[in-house]
Amino acid sequence: MNQSLRSCKKFVHLDLKGAPPRIGYLIELIQLFADLGANGLLIEYEDMFPYEGELKALQSTTQPPYRRDEIVSIQDAAYSRGLEIIPLVQTFGHLEFVLKHEVFRDLREVDYCLGTLNPHRDAGVRLVQEMLQQVMKLHPKSTSLHIGADEVYMLGHGDESKHWLDVPGWSVHQLFLSHVIKVAKGVQESAPNLNLMMWDDMLRSMTPETIKESGLVGLVQPMLWDYSPTLDVENTVMLMERYKSAGMSQQWAASSFKGSTTVHTCVTSTQRHLDNHLQWLKVASSLSAGIKLQGIALTGWQRLDGILTITRITIVLLAKTTTCMFLCGFTEEAQKKVVETLGTVDVEDTERLSSRTSSSFAGAKLAELIVKLTSLLESAELRHFQNNMFVRGWFTPYHRQKKTINPLIAQQIKTQAKIILDAVESQVQEVRGEMCLLYSDSTVQEWVDQHITPVLEPLHNLLRDIETVLNEMGLCTESIS
Repeated sequence: MNQSLRSCKKFVHLDLKGAPPRIGYLIELIQLFADLGANGLLIEYEDMFPYEGELKALQSTTQPPYRRDEIVSIQDAAYSRGLEIIPLVQTFGHLEFVLKHEVFRDLREVDYCLGTLNPHRDAGVRLVQEMLQQVMKLHPKSTSLHIGADEVYMLGHGDESKHWLDVPGWSVHQLFLSHVIKVAKGVQESAPNLNLMMWDDMLRSMTPETIKESGLVGLVQPMLWDYSPTLDVENTVMLMERYKSAGMSQQWAASSFKGSTTVHTCVTSTQRHLDNHLQWLKVASSLSAGIKLQGIALTGWQRLDGILTITRITIVLLAKTTTCMFLCGFTEEAQKKVVETLGTVDVEDTERLSSRTSSSFAGAKLAELIVKLTSLLESAELRHFQNNMFVRGWFTPYHRQKKTINPLIAQQIKTQAKIILDAVESQVQEVRGEMCLLYSDSTVQEWVDQHITPVLEPLHNLLRDIETVLNEMGLCTESIS
């Protein structure tokens, strides 16, 4: 590990949109991050922030956002342990939680894309500036702000943008930069000492000259993100050198501890994220002296946008190997510290938490219960129950259509299905009980509806069809028991 990496800051990203941990659990996690060596938090509230006035419409309708006093308590907990706080407020792309509302519909770049702001509307600029001001007003000690600006889908496809792009020499790159600069300058006017950063993906295809000539340099620092376990070290270093040649020598990096794989994954792969961290360490060790790596953020996405399903709800899954090793460093001393803080850690455990884990940190029991439940939900007995010999032989789609079944076989199918369903329901109740201690009831119900109900639905439908056929045949469950 070179000196630049040792000296750069390490932030943990808290994605709170749509599924906020209960405040007590969140404060416990903050203490854990501090114990493991984090320097700060990158906090993304979205609909969980208590916006006021016209922006009150942005608050979640499924559960109350954090109260203002709760946000103060989050900061108090962080600052008491020496952690910085960087609020992250999206200002261009990923504005689904804003633009999905009818009152802001005319601010979309194109009507069918809920995430991208129309950069030509003054009302849109005023909207994001008001969001930024309200968030920063409640974070008076924060010296940095992240303005998002990643994945600005469909930019340039709106009618006003098409008209703008008709001017010779104007490009989508310039259209993107003009909005970001407008937002950044607006922040700078009200808070000239505030350090601004943004995601880098929309800059990657630009030439250093385009960036330099735009006026972006000096306003915003890029945060490069790549969550791949096979991150291309050489190309990433070259990209960072390009940013430096454009005048952006102060840069940030972002790896991931959860939420950056498939949109529906329930249990994360620790090895995947560990490999990603290791690749970033190689990048940091390969940088030239002219690049000043400011810090590394470990992102943990709860949802990939404001409408998508919850992915990995258990923030604490990160603590098993990847984050703790990354925060503490990949040394024997660091591993000892991790074990002392969290219990036994098996770095080779790629898909499941080790059954040998023994720890008392917040959320450990929930993490283990979810892994156990997920294993059952993915079992062949449940996933492929339709291939059961009794179903395939005596209750095929043909039998269902003709409404006929051997009553003795029906009882056999029902008995086997009940064994599976009872086992799942027992574990679901355990997960519910533990999850309700850490998350709101509505979040728990959404998680069950998204990850449990669809898996069990085919089995419930099968049992319902059997009951229907038996009733049609003039039989009832009692008569064949």
